[in-house]
Amino acid sequence: MEQKHMFSNADLRRILLPLILEQLLNSLMGTVDTIMVSNVGSAAISSVSLVDSINILIIQAFSALAAGGSIICAQYMGSRDIKKANHAARQMLYVVTLISVGIMAACLLFRNPLLRLIFGQVEADVMKNSQVYFLITSLSFPFIALYNAGASTFRAQQNTKGPMLISVTSNFINIGGNALLIYVFHMGVAGAALATLASRTFCAVVVLWRLAHVKQPNEERRFGQGASEGESQPIIVRDYLQIRPDGAMIKRILSIGIPAGIENGMFQFGKLAIQSTVSTLGTVSIAAQAMTNILEGLNGMAGIGVGIGLMTIVGECLGADRKEEATYYIRKLLLIGEGVIVLSCAVVFALTKPITIIGGMESASASLCFQMMFWITVVKPFFWVFAFIIPYGLRAAGDVKFTMLTSCTIMWVVRVALCIFLIRVLHMGTMAVWIAMFADWIMRAVLYGCRFLSGKWAEHNVLG
Repeated sequence: MEQKHMFSNADLRRILLPLILEQLLNSLMGTVDTIMVSNVGSAAISSVSLVDSINILIIQAFSALAAGGSIICAQYMGSRDIKKANHAARQMLYVVTLISVGIMAACLLFRNPLLRLIFGQVEADVMKNSQVYFLITSLSFPFIALYNAGASTFRAQQNTKGPMLISVTSNFINIGGNALLIYVFHMGVAGAALATLASRTFCAVVVLWRLAHVKQPNEERRFGQGASEGESQPIIVRDYLQIRPDGAMIKRILSIGIPAGIENGMFQFGKLAIQSTVSTLGTVSIAAQAMTNILEGLNGMAGIGVGIGLMTIVGECLGADRKEEATYYIRKLLLIGEGVIVLSCAVVFALTKPITIIGGMESASASLCFQMMFWITVVKPFFWVFAFIIPYGLRAAGDVKFTMLTSCTIMWVVRVALCIFLIRVLHMGTMAVWIAMFADWIMRAVLYGCRFLSGKWAEHNVLG
């Protein structure tokens, strides 16, 4: 008799749609946030941009740690070991809190020499604003880390709606706080940073409150049936102050989280190296590249939501020792991701010219941006899904060392090196950034595709 699939189409919609909406809204709100800060002045937007390059790197590390815990929770859920799933969630919160508080303390103590070391001799106003913005946003590190851990715990049991609602609400708090503190109280970058701190504090408090106040189900959850908002769910975390470290469980979390964190970190460093190279091309190219980056990120956000959902789905399948199901869902979500990316690329490309006009871009920059977006729209649907959605499935299986080594090598050997060569040696201008990006996508798609087809990704034992 044919075995029933673990997740119905309705289950997939329930898991994926909130993730897609969350990623899209976060991206849109981030763009609005940047526009609001830019009205304060060039020193303000420059300082926020510089400090956020550090903040993004740190937050990506927290996200990687949370993903490590989420994968373990999902696999325990698939194996129906609810007790171990709860234990893993508690240990994830413990280790994330410890690490984030340590990073916050280091940033507060060494923020001035750190900023001078990274950014060198920037203008005095920019450095002053950077110090203020970094001081306040550093205080938010434990809160954003705890939110990521809590949200990952909900997603591991298929509840993606709850984190989406919290995230969207916090974005509105951030935007509202910016409007009040920047435009009414004229607090500049300090106001922007305080709005960010308030929104992240809200996220952490609400997600931890929700984890502690949901009900434990009386009956064991069947596969593919996640907890919806307001209902009971298997993983609850209470008595936070009574959590004590479990070295073995923390080691499992870090064994997935650390390679993923290194991968994310090297990716961000590579983007900074490319940004530094583009800065030598003049204001027209810099403006065009900045807008193109925003638009390219926007047309990929929905695909990232599909990838995040894939981690939970593959994790549960492998926890239940149903490798064929994991393979099936990777293939199925690749098709869903492809449809999402094609639609996203078409919509964003159609909006490119209106956005450049509304944004008041100079005609030369707007024309260059449109040219780059045309080629992105043509190339991205062919390779991006295989390059970036497959790795989510591999990580969910514990194949994190392969994804780390592949991603870091391609980022630096292909994308960064080729971009620098094309710009500095062949003088090809900003289009060189995207030629290098396309080469990166193609290489990732080939290597991750071969890894997936080999089946070696499914041979790891995450739970020990």
